Amino acid sequence: MTYILGGWQSDFARNYAREGLEIGDGFAEAVNGALHETGLEPEDIDVGHVGNFVGDLFTGQGMLGGFFAMTDERFTGMPASRHEAACASGSLAVLAAAADIESGRYGTAMVLGLEMMRNVPGVTAAEHLGAAAWAGHEYLDATYPWPRAFSDLTEEYDRRYGIDERHLRRIAQINFDNAKRNPNAQTRNYSFSNASFTDDDEANPVIEGRVRKTDCGQVTDGAAAIILASPERAADYARKRGIPLESIPRIKGWGHRCAPIDYGRKIRASEGQTYVFPQVKRAIDDARARAGIDLSGVDAVETHDCFSMTEYMAIDHLGLTAPGESWKAVEAGDIELGGKLPINASGGLIGCGHPVGATGVRMALDAFKQTTGTAGDYQVEGAKTVQTLNIGGSTTTTVSLVVGV
Repeated sequence: MTYILGGWQSDFARNYAREGLEIGDGFAEAVNGALHETGLEPEDIDVGHVGNFVGDLFTGQGMLGGFFAMTDERFTGMPASRHEAACASGSLAVLAAAADIESGRYGTAMVLGLEMMRNVPGVTAAEHLGAAAWAGHEYLDATYPWPRAFSDLTEEYDRRYGIDERHLRRIAQINFDNAKRNPNAQTRNYSFSNASFTDDDEANPVIEGRVRKTDCGQVTDGAAAIILASPERAADYARKRGIPLESIPRIKGWGHRCAPIDYGRKIRASEGQTYVFPQVKRAIDDARARAGIDLSGVDAVETHDCFSMTEYMAIDHLGLTAPGESWKAVEAGDIELGGKLPINASGGLIGCGHPVGATGVRMALDAFKQTTGTAGDYQVEGAKTVQTLNIGGSTTTTVSLVVGV
């Protein structure tokens, strides 16, 4: 069993380049922030894991584990590694750190996810992010590969079940509304008109195919870090602070599945099956099975919404509705704060922001906040168990965590 002692998130509205900062500066802020929030020192951390997708392309910087010791000399000698699975990079770093702890190799681990993405033009950013698709084979005629991919998913849902795009616009609106409650959300001060969540080509222009501007997750600079601990180290941490061990959230379950990188192959393979993305469903179910719960035991979800269509897919794969009927949960208000199963109280990738390598770590941190009642204005009342769903590529890598007290 692995405990989450706490962590830290940067303000996702920031632009590192405009502040004259490099990726190493964002790294240092996250390390120091997590240490400060938990009251720990570098010598208390046994191992470091970094989630990052495209630091090499956006900044020319690899070898990110070396920034622990650059941040504080007391980290010198500490083992560290970097993990990449596109938008699921941060979650893979969490899984690797938890495995380190569960194996008995180490008692504590710092998991840090970060990305610097706002230092290049938008088209260049899209090209870099396209590395998560099958290079040279997919979306060659698209200016923005990922909006195109999830436009294709909209088409697939329309073909299989029928779809009303007003439900996609409503998902986006809910996430932007939630983000206004989150002091670290990139879009918390954005302003929208009523037409922003319609098919108005001026107020909400088409980006690719059936994906419009407000359907899209953000291009974001940011970092998040959490500190994980073994039962023994968590018990010591709790004792020194005079708090019950039972009050510290733990990773109760996890799921991790992969599929072919090619979107078309995934779609063809699921033809005639119950779910469009069976590996997403398996990751969700694996996490709950390991946690010993079903959907009724989940109080809130932080899910991947790189586009509103991604969340629409997640709703039925999570089991909130039957396949193809995600619209029912949207219309009923089930996914809103105060609803049956609040989704993305943080604002998600659309509202909070999406520094790719940090997203999985940020989700785990928000699960920690929700289950400790420290999420502030976006707190889900009574949340004791939160499930995350983090997706890399066109569901090439899917990771789900169940975090609870």
